[in-house]
Amino acid sequence: MPIPTKNRIVIAGGSGFLGMKLREMFQAQGKEVRILSRSRQEGEYLPWDGKTLGAWAEALNGAEALINMAGRTVNCRYTAKNKAEILDSRIDSTRVLGEAVAACQRPPRVWLNSSTATIYDDTRGDLPANTEAKGKIGDDFSMGVAKAWEEEFFRHDLPDTVRTALRSAIIMGAEGGAFPVTARLAKKGLCSKQGPGDQWISWMHIDDFCASVDFLLKNPQAGPINLCAPHPIRNAEYNHLLKAQAKPLIVLPQPKWVLELGAVLIQTQTELILKSRKVYPERLLEAGFRFKYERADKMVADLFPAVFVG
Repeated sequence: MPIPTKNRIVIAGGSGFLGMKLREMFQAQGKEVRILSRSRQEGEYLPWDGKTLGAWAEALNGAEALINMAGRTVNCRYTAKNKAEILDSRIDSTRVLGEAVAACQRPPRVWLNSSTATIYDDTRGDLPANTEAKGKIGDDFSMGVAKAWEEEFFRHDLPDTVRTALRSAIIMGAEGGAFPVTARLAKKGLCSKQGPGDQWISWMHIDDFCASVDFLLKNPQAGPINLCAPHPIRNAEYNHLLKAQAKPLIVLPQPKWVLELGAVLIQTQTELILKSRKVYPERLLEAGFRFKYERADKMVADLFPAVFVG
């Protein structure tokens, strides 16, 4: 396998919360980071459109790793237009990155491609959590996108590059993503169970997310990998943890019909809240990764105060 000429990490779609945290980690390690971005073109940013080959592809030659995080947000209404953009943005970026890697004289040693734990079917009650080997994959829109995304990723013939699909759960951090939203809502009294409250939440602390990415670069694992803490939590229990931190004067109920109305008003989908995601990181643990935040109480206690600092 070709040896990379530089400690260069290329991150596609790395302008968001997760990409910025990865950039900070890698730069602290003394690595060169290049970010493929549609909107920024200065410094470490290289312009690309996520569809076509360009000068950006030169950064992959001799790189240590490629991390693809490109894809339109799913935090929107699932209109026909938005559905097409969600799917196309993932397929197109993965396809063109595959073409670029295939053209490299010294291809990246590892390619980590985003996927999602939403690939697994709604899993309720005491049913076992979904593992990579025994997880149940369904057929709705979100699961269909995830399956098509991974199919595009693994179809390329790239014998010199280890490819890993990151089936990420909800990544919890104080500086972005879902957690600050739920923390601020909790302060306003919206920290009751959402809908039935028995739906499972699979999650991962941002520190463990970054550490797991670093681990997978040092210990390459081909195929899908679940990125989630080993202990999912029910929605009602998660909101109880938020309530204990927020200490609101009143707690407002959140039945399903209220969530449906709110989703229309803020242009999102209730699936993001009501689907039961019960996932277990079997392969990550078997490979030797150790979590800093295994349980949600520790995660919430760490992140909640940080949301309101400054």
